[in-house]
Amino acid sequence: MAWHESGAAVHECQDDSFTKYLKSQDALTTVPAMRSFQVDQLPVEVHATQAAMAEAVTQEVHAYLVDLLSRQDSVRAILATGNSQIAFLKALAARGGIDWSRVTLFHMDEYLGLPGDHPASFRLYMKTRVEQQVHPKAFHYLIGDALEPIAECERYDALLQEAPIDLCCMGVGENGHIAFNDPPVANFADRRWVKIVQLDEACKLQQVNEGHFPDLEAVPKYALSLTIPALVSARKVICVAPETRKSRAIATALEGPVSTDCPASYLRNIPAAKLFLDEDSAALLKNH
Repeated sequence: MAWHESGAAVHECQDDSFTKYLKSQDALTTVPAMRSFQVDQLPVEVHATQAAMAEAVTQEVHAYLVDLLSRQDSVRAILATGNSQIAFLKALAARGGIDWSRVTLFHMDEYLGLPGDHPASFRLYMKTRVEQQVHPKAFHYLIGDALEPIAECERYDALLQEAPIDLCCMGVGENGHIAFNDPPVANFADRRWVKIVQLDEACKLQQVNEGHFPDLEAVPKYALSLTIPALVSARKVICVAPETRKSRAIATALEGPVSTDCPASYLRNIPAAKLFLDEDSAALLKNH
């Protein structure tokens, strides 16, 4: 049996251990949420500002990594890119106490055909914001301009499945995607862990509006992306989704059906996941 097939038991064990660890930290000053609630199996925290939310996420992830490294030799984590992750990643990189030389990192996606030095490349994003700041044991990159992209997907899939993934930190797109699993290509039961996907119009428009590309024609049509089963295989899943422009996707994810029409809704089925919002991204919630 593959290690990831026993994920439910691992999630339960890790959650219990982490909860005990947090309770033991009498000196830990936490950032209080404006409100918190649970939707199906997903705990949700809403914070007053994006800055408060980023600090709360940083505290939780930092404590989790410190705890893991006190009990095991190494940690493997998947990180997300995007404008919504910048404050959290900057704060986490600046905080001491983590032995990054024992941490192996992955990222979620990369544009097909885009060179690694392109300003919109996710490899460049991670190298400058994370790798050059914390110097991890290794940072495995998806090579978007690999000569054989299918073989590149298979290579990265194998790296991910070499050992359990301890942590996945993700965001939510304006169309509800997680990684580049847009509604038309999202598959909750995908047998692959990495695949080539076509980006939908809403996803490409978000990349333009965030300033990564000058217009829709400049956005690559395809990308390499971790699949949803790969993302939620992690022992702990942290989702960070601030800003008004995410409010419609958040309302659909939390108050609509669990469906590939809004891929982030699947987090409601993942007991190891936790969603962090700010007041703006929670603004359209009617029942919470």
